[in-house]
Amino acid sequence: MKQIEFFHIENPCKNICINGEKGLCIGCFRTREERQHWKDLDDFTKKQITRACVMRKRRFELIKKKTSTQTIEITQLDIFDEGKDEVQDEDEDQNQTN
Repeated sequence: MKQIEFFHIENPCKNICINGEKGLCIGCFRTREERQHWKDLDDFTKKQITRACVMRKRRFELIKKKTSTQTIEITQLDIFDEGKDEVQDEDEDQNQTN
């Protein structure tokens, strides 16, 4: 049973309208079909789409956060690896002088 909405459901468009890798708009996280048919949908369906968009955005931000954390870790490992090479060079120098 559909619930009657007392308030108008606003269009979640952010005026970016560029598809990301998965076919979702990078501004509002709607599919192309959801964007094209928005004006023809009833309020119940619009509310469902809006909720789905919120979940899609959260998932995207979580993945983005995990990816940026991994990048930082890789950068840190590179820094430590360079220092490790210098320590090995110093050890080799000490062995040659002895």
